[in-house]
Amino acid sequence: MEKISAGLYQSAEYVEVGKIEKPTIETGEARVKVKYAGICGTDMMIFSGKHPRATAPLAMGHEFSGVIDDMQGSSAFSTGDRVVIEPTLSCGTCEACQNGNNHVCKELQLIGIDKHGGFAEYVKVPVDRLHPIPEKLPDTMAALTEPVAVAVHTVRRSDVNVGQTVAVLGAGPIGLLTGIIAKLAGAKEVIISDVSPYRLDKAEEMGLTPVDARHKDIKEEVMDRTMDKGADVVFEVAGNSVTAKQMVDLAKIQGQIVVVSVYKQPPEVNLAAMHFKEISLTTTRCYSHDDFKTAIAIMADELDLSGLISHVLPLDDIEKGFSLMKNPDNALKILIQPEREE
Repeated sequence: MEKISAGLYQSAEYVEVGKIEKPTIETGEARVKVKYAGICGTDMMIFSGKHPRATAPLAMGHEFSGVIDDMQGSSAFSTGDRVVIEPTLSCGTCEACQNGNNHVCKELQLIGIDKHGGFAEYVKVPVDRLHPIPEKLPDTMAALTEPVAVAVHTVRRSDVNVGQTVAVLGAGPIGLLTGIIAKLAGAKEVIISDVSPYRLDKAEEMGLTPVDARHKDIKEEVMDRTMDKGADVVFEVAGNSVTAKQMVDLAKIQGQIVVVSVYKQPPEVNLAAMHFKEISLTTTRCYSHDDFKTAIAIMADELDLSGLISHVLPLDDIEKGFSLMKNPDNALKILIQPEREE
């Protein structure tokens, strides 16, 4: 059996370049030659050894673009087509799936978490998980589709409306993208907080209002900018005990909180304060098929998100990529390039 190179999670805090079998495909499947794959927060959770489903050895990476190398069965796609992969895998039979909500399938799995993903030269993908990449969208940008889809779904789950003020807690890639999409949805101002000067500079470059949480009180900043009313919608994207408290303080009376983070430990939340302010609480998970298509269309419509890409590294440097991701002052979105120069 032919072998290919892959960046493999082997154990907690240990990833290395190794060999896996080149995937063989069956009817309804395509083999994709990976162009670029992004490292995200979920990959970092796997890397830390704390993900409940991922098992070693695993080629992580669920944010990736590529080219169809081979496929089996009839399809609108052809060998050589540029594609981006929607990595969710649903059962199709549970109540959520039957109601068209495959992204909250009771048995939801993801390529790159439950099966080998984009940190490999080739990946096996169901054909119905493929999306064509528009001609004017570069492969690097196409690899951002998955996190953009998360942001699209997040904002669609919210009540963001024209002229409103939004607060975002956390200026990582998902926080920044949520702020950008919220502005596209009509928000007048997006106030975003973080402790990383590097990420806050990126936020300002992208038209968001940054607040350095090391030196400023985010509640005071939001209240000053809203005439003491609070934010119409608060997106919690940092996932820690501090922001879990702040999200309630920032929301206006009858405002909305949208929790995007997946907390490692259950946080303390002031439900009494939410009660007296009659705040609505919404959660969000992944994205729908339509969210994914919308994300591609938004990027193809000349929304330049290249500023989110801080590094592009060859597969051989995957250890460096995970090391860089530990320092938010030096990295934002890191892309791994499995394709080797010939």
